[in-house]
Amino acid sequence: MMTISKNFTLEELTASSTAKAKKIKNVPNTQQVCSLCALVHNILQPLRDAIAEPISVSSAFRSVALNAAVGGVSNSQHLKGEAADIDIKGNKSKGKQWFNYIKNNLPFDQLIWEHDKRGVYWIHVSYRADGQNRKQVISNLEK
Repeated sequence: MMTISKNFTLEELTASSTAKAKKIKNVPNTQQVCSLCALVHNILQPLRDAIAEPISVSSAFRSVALNAAVGGVSNSQHLKGEAADIDIKGNKSKGKQWFNYIKNNLPFDQLIWEHDKRGVYWIHVSYRADGQNRKQVISNLEK
């Protein structure tokens, strides 16, 4: 098990029930691992430290095959190891707090308040290690 920070491992950032069920290899290369480390050190661990409770990442790195299997867009930052989807466990209020903390305090590239047709919400956040972070926010927290 490769530890990236005190609360995050490479294994949890590459874990996927879809990959397991479909027997899809989901192993990042060296550059993708470096990007995941930057994402953890600049976004995920600082968020975890600020909120003082565990964060569940439902999706971070995705191989091309896994990204296609989950219906991800072809230019997804998940493919580069630059993005994570944070599961808010059905707690929309807490999710809004986390979203706003990231927006107001962390150097993200893209921050999206997302949901599916079933009303399941999550936070998509990305970070570019090259420093070209756009601080792009896409949200409608009232939905």
